[in-house]
Amino acid sequence: MTHPSPLPTLPVACFANPGANRMTPYGARRSDILGADALAQAQHELSQWPGYAATPLHSLPALAQALGVAAVHYKDEGSRFGLGSFKALGGAYAVARLLCRELGTRLGRTLSTQDLRTPELRALCAGITVTCATDGNHGRSVAWGAQQFGCACVIYIHATVSEGRKQAIAQYGAEVVRTAGNYDDAVRQADHDAQAHGRFVISDTSYPGYMDVPRDVMQGYQLMVEEAVQQLPQRPTHVFVQAGVGGLAAAVCGYFWERDAGDRPCFVVVEPDKADCLAQSAQARQLTAVTGDIDTLMAGLACGEVSHLAWEILDKGTDAFCVIPDAAAVAAMRLLAHPLGQDPILVAGESAVAGVAAAIAASQDAAARTTLGLNADSRILFFGSESATDPVLYAQLVGESAASVAARAADQATTAATRGMA
Repeated sequence: MTHPSPLPTLPVACFANPGANRMTPYGARRSDILGADALAQAQHELSQWPGYAATPLHSLPALAQALGVAAVHYKDEGSRFGLGSFKALGGAYAVARLLCRELGTRLGRTLSTQDLRTPELRALCAGITVTCATDGNHGRSVAWGAQQFGCACVIYIHATVSEGRKQAIAQYGAEVVRTAGNYDDAVRQADHDAQAHGRFVISDTSYPGYMDVPRDVMQGYQLMVEEAVQQLPQRPTHVFVQAGVGGLAAAVCGYFWERDAGDRPCFVVVEPDKADCLAQSAQARQLTAVTGDIDTLMAGLACGEVSHLAWEILDKGTDAFCVIPDAAAVAAMRLLAHPLGQDPILVAGESAVAGVAAAIAASQDAAARTTLGLNADSRILFFGSESATDPVLYAQLVGESAASVAARAADQATTAATRGMA
């Protein structure tokens, strides 16, 4: 089933997850990774941080009509703590939690993230160094968190991370080290150097023997999902979420699975075709790494190895996988910058739009629509995980600067508000 519209024609590979089992209970093991109690703690802490505000949820009725569905909503993380992405909820929160644990052990008392802002504890933080590997946004969040609480920070970026993203990290006072190879090589280098120099790794990916910090990262991410659910007029029937190592996807999937069990929305994980480690793992029914350069434009998704904690949830909680080429993401970025009808103008980075691109492509393919169960009653939720975190690249891909698109969006919002008051 296709729909005549100005939508770009996009390719997608879509398949049902062979390991999915909607009757599997969420269970204590998964609740220990991502559960309501941990979300409540993250919400309590993060909502007290200076600059915290719920990010907007946009309705896109013209896009919904073009897709042949009832509703489309886009959670726009571009304004999160001024960092341009949802990662502020994860990396910076994990830095704070690590500092609370480490200093709490030294001092023999339980600490909150607010305690870290006192002169006494900030002085102690100065003797601690945090580190991680990043494609851009996670490292930016970790560097910002380190600056907020006064600890030192060393961030590793791999060969293809842009200079713009490097500078965006360095502006928060972090030492930025560029390594050879891909993201997973940078992860290994960061871990090796941390052991040699006594640093604390704040990674968003987990592996055997390293689980606590990635758990904190994912628990922080769930605040974004809680906000979206509170903002939605109705529960979604479908959620499309882009994935790198799987932390964001697991946070979203786990939220709905724990609360809605078998009645949860159809959950679709979307990956670049050059970095589809989750899709390949699902098809192989075991963790499978993608090797090589992994040189996708979707830099935040350029990961070849699945987070073990994320896989605990996504293995059975994901209903379907979609894999898209870079060109589909670029088309989706342009569409959101120049939307259909009166839909809001949105600045969306290349890693933010994979879900949108996959939904557009699936709507144009009868088999994909059937696989995903998309129909006229469907209500789709997207998480726009970043804005133009690399403004130079954004302008090249969209053909217009992010500042120009943002200005048009502001004019549109002003006009809509004026009409509303008339």
